[in-house]
Amino acid sequence: MTGTLTWKQLRDLKTSEFTDAGDKWHEVSDRADSDRVRVDRAMSAKLRETQQSESAEAALGRLQRLSRNFQYLHSECGLVRTALNGLASDLAEPQNQLKQALADAAALNFTVHDDGSVSYPAAEIEDLTGAKKEAPGSKVQGSARLPLEPPGFGQQGQSPLYPGYTGLKPLNPNAAKAQDVADRVARAVRSAGEIDARYAKTLAGLKAEKGLDVTEATLRDVARDTSDVRSTAGMYLGENVPEDKSPAERKKWWDGLTDEQRQEYLEIAPDLVGSLDGIPAVARDEANRNYLPVLIDDLARRGGDDAETKLSALRMIQDKLGEPSRPPMFLLGIGDEGNGRAIVSYGNPDTSKNVSAYVPGLSTRLNDEFVTDTMKRAQDTAKGAQRVDPSSASIVWLGYDAPQNVDVMTRGDAQRGAPAYNQFMAGLSATNQNADPHVTAIGHSYGSLTVGTAAKQSGGIPGVDDVILLGSPGVDAQKATELGVGKEHVFVGAADNDPVTHLPSKDEAALGWLLGGPVGVAVGRDLFDDDNDDVYFGKDPASKAFGAQRFLVDDGPRMVMDGGGFDAHSQYFTPEKDQVSADNIAAIVAGHPENIVREKHR
Repeated sequence: MTGTLTWKQLRDLKTSEFTDAGDKWHEVSDRADSDRVRVDRAMSAKLRETQQSESAEAALGRLQRLSRNFQYLHSECGLVRTALNGLASDLAEPQNQLKQALADAAALNFTVHDDGSVSYPAAEIEDLTGAKKEAPGSKVQGSARLPLEPPGFGQQGQSPLYPGYTGLKPLNPNAAKAQDVADRVARAVRSAGEIDARYAKTLAGLKAEKGLDVTEATLRDVARDTSDVRSTAGMYLGENVPEDKSPAERKKWWDGLTDEQRQEYLEIAPDLVGSLDGIPAVARDEANRNYLPVLIDDLARRGGDDAETKLSALRMIQDKLGEPSRPPMFLLGIGDEGNGRAIVSYGNPDTSKNVSAYVPGLSTRLNDEFVTDTMKRAQDTAKGAQRVDPSSASIVWLGYDAPQNVDVMTRGDAQRGAPAYNQFMAGLSATNQNADPHVTAIGHSYGSLTVGTAAKQSGGIPGVDDVILLGSPGVDAQKATELGVGKEHVFVGAADNDPVTHLPSKDEAALGWLLGGPVGVAVGRDLFDDDNDDVYFGKDPASKAFGAQRFLVDDGPRMVMDGGGFDAHSQYFTPEKDQVSADNIAAIVAGHPENIVREKHR
């Protein structure tokens, strides 16, 4: 649409023409993507396999350029498609508002003129004395502003905004109704005009550079174009996302979308679906891979120590995604809120029969250590489980803010994290393709409290068969039976030299802290009865009183005598440091707990 929009143009507009055009652009985009795949997998791959020469290398270079051109065409045509679909969707509301206003005008025998003004007929009324008289008809002009309250009773004279009001009674009751219709017409036209102008600007920016070379500058242009379309069509893309629904309902919504609609979310609005529990893992992975560069750019512009810490971790994750991984790596969530968010799976959690989801704990945040150490724990668990049963996947779930040091540990972070963890686990249940998957919840350190808190919520942790607690300061429970899976399905690994598993109850801790931090806590603990099996957050999960299944782990270096510090707290998953613990965890995750090596309770 061009020029000044009229109400008649808006009334007669066929939004289907925009969506039909979008379909044509989608066909071009789809064809370009198919051609790119053919160039990469058939032509280029075949040439690499069969030819080794300078001419072959030159031909490969030209094929790579052709592949980039097809990729550029696919991306830009897809953006045009989304913009046209968004334009049609956004214009539908003001068009419906206009049609309703016109229908009301016709029902009242009003006339809507070309300029949007509304004429209304005369009406018989009573004056202040009760005598009947005829109030003449008139014409009113609409305002695109939000409606104002009519003038109050007792105001003398006629209102310029609400003609027909005078004294204590309106001269003509049709006047206010006509004004309402005229205002609704004006607002609908104005809204449609703003939408039209916004999309026209975005569509005008979707222009290809001259020439056949797709350079780095061209690719940056694609990123800018994607951002523009995302900003313009955000309402269209976001209005149907079932954020407030259950993971199962979200899965049903996603399955009901066409391939074209799914592609729009994955390419244009990946942030809307990348962390949405109930969306299949392959789609979440693609969305988050697309969103990751956007998040990196945003943090790079923001600056500051916190942004730099997260930025470094995100760049490391991006590098890992570009490398071969065994098992394959799936990015199920990424974000910069709080201390950072990252959900990474090793193995496809939708196709694997055995799936574990590990919640890290004390001092975990989105930093370099998370990538090099915490993510490796999940990968080691997946590798170990796949040796027992190849249909296994392991996830690290950093979907909450863990406390950053011992002296700020409260139940609050776990209580806030538990509902999010349960939502994630419900999503796994919704998307897993096996008839009866075997799911294990793993909590390490403070993460065990988060898992325990999640297990004690109504209904427990969705889909979970087994619970593993590692290096736990307690799970806010006195008995393993409180975790909802039966005490025979609660497994505990607790190294004797792990200071976190010996943290005294809060009543006992005060003296220990006075004696000097974590070391003082351990000393302070020794001043109390040796038979006391309470720890910081309830009963010691490794104790006989708690009643879980304790498995053998390496005791690790002593905190002071061996200079081990907290090393014994961090080696449960690592085969290089504690093979027996890693093997026990893998056996449970793979559904064969009968193979674990057991250890006596404390």
